[in-house]
Amino acid sequence: MDEIIEMGTVSSRGQICIPNNIRETMGLEEGSKVLFLLNKDALIMKRVNTQTWAEITKPLREAMQKTEMKESNVPDLIHKLRKAKK
Repeated sequence: MDEIIEMGTVSSRGQICIPNNIRETMGLEEGSKVLFLLNKDALIMKRVNTQTWAEITKPLREAMQKTEMKESNVPDLIHKLRKAKK
């Protein structure tokens, strides 16, 4: 994909309109899921399809059913899942 650079404006409600050519290029339609990653002053948005979202959340849902999910367990669970993918 070629690089596309566009400017957006944040509304008073915190909404941003994704420029039309970017929406079309990424295949974003109403109801599409996107993932946001904030790293210092850079915000990255990635399209996530339904199947990918289900794959991402499936191990977390399964772990929640097997054990009592506590916030303190989340980092260890994430590290285990990342190692399992390699």
